[in-house]
Parts: sequence; structure tokens; C-alpha cells
Amino acid sequence: MNKNEVNISTFAQTKRNPNNQMNEKAFEFNLVDFILLFESDYDLTDEEIIEGFQHMINSGIVWELQGFYGRTAQNLIDNGYCFLPKET
Repeated sequence: MNKNEVNISTFAQTKRNPNNQMNEKAFEFNLVDFILLFESDYDLTDEEIIEGFQHMINSGIVWELQGFYGRTAQNLIDNGYCFLPKET
């Protein structure tokens, strides 16, 4: 089954409309769906990847996943694409 035949996850469905353009509609982030899409051959946009990593940074989960995720998050932070959450 190729990626076009798969029932795309909640993450992708709420982010893209039928024309494959980004929706402005708010969505609930789903970590598992994001990771599955990120690690598959599904073509996430740079914006979707950055947004997904920002959610993982905000929740802190990115630092508990395998090292690749933490290194990627740190790289995105160092280059100004993502930000550490503000301390409260």
C-alpha cells in the first residue's frame, strides 16, 4: 500500500485540505501520528516538521525520545526555527 492509499492520520488530515494546502484550522497534536508520518515516506512540509518538533519541545517529550529527535530539536532551536518554552 503506498502513502496515497493510506488513510492519513489526524495530524495530516487537520493540517491539509483536499488540495494538499495547509488549513488554518486548529488541531489537536497527535505525537504518534506525527512520528509515523515523519519517519515514513510521507512528504511533510518544512512547516509541518517544524510545527511537530515545536509541539514535542513544548511538551518536553522530545528529550525523552531516541537521540535523533533531541539532536534535531536542538538543531532547530539553534537555527531559530523552534524555541524553548518560556518558563512559568
